[in-house]
Amino acid sequence: MTIILLTLVALTLYVAAAGMLARPMFGRAASLNRPAALLATLAVVAHAAVLVGMHPGTLDLHFFAALSLVGYVIAALTLLVNLWRPIAALGVIVFPLAATLLAVDVFLTPRTVPEAMEWQIKLHVAVALLAFGVLAIAAVFAILLAMQERALRHRQFDSWMRILPPLTLTEALLFRLIGTGFVLLTLTLLTGILFVENLFGQHLVHKTALSIIAWLVFGALLFGRRRYGWRGRRAVNLTLTGMAFLVLAFLGSKFVLEVVLHRAT
Repeated sequence: MTIILLTLVALTLYVAAAGMLARPMFGRAASLNRPAALLATLAVVAHAAVLVGMHPGTLDLHFFAALSLVGYVIAALTLLVNLWRPIAALGVIVFPLAATLLAVDVFLTPRTVPEAMEWQIKLHVAVALLAFGVLAIAAVFAILLAMQERALRHRQFDSWMRILPPLTLTEALLFRLIGTGFVLLTLTLLTGILFVENLFGQHLVHKTALSIIAWLVFGALLFGRRRYGWRGRRAVNLTLTGMAFLVLAFLGSKFVLEVVLHRAT
């Protein structure tokens, strides 16, 4: 009952925070950034309490539990980004997504028993989750950047534009996030090499290969930005391509094995 109550609290707070940030879309004067940040912080705390309460002292990495954990990480990172540069549109997208992933895990899927992990593997997983979260937020920024460029090109200044930052700021934040995510992804691959036994085993070879491809895509984008000044549509396409490979690496195989084939990963 406590888990259900905490989940309902988190869902309500996530949705309320997103609603406050989305006010300009509905003709209101401005986003309520500070109250929304407070509600979102409480939602993230409640979300964390649900994750801990369901499996104290362990990490459940089964598919839907992993999705809820990813939602929590992305929501928490969104709060950190908004402390640095308040971006209302980011919360409008991320907070309902985190709420949805939490609700699916708690209400729509059966309970799973997580496997015991040594601290080295927990470190590897933690770094991987941070890398995925940062690059997922970068992907959201890439989508926002594409929306802004399209709106400016077609002179369609609709309600979405009211909660978007200036185009140059969106692009600058995009590349800072990609740079941070690239470092974390590099550490993920290094800790995998150091700590994960049989990294190229049957259930890990595709994850490893796809992660390396994503690393190469993001590395190429950062090099192209520095050397050739890549930006705009090219930056958006490469960011979303790299993220697609990362989603397949982190979640694609788990979905096929656990949800479709009903096998353990």
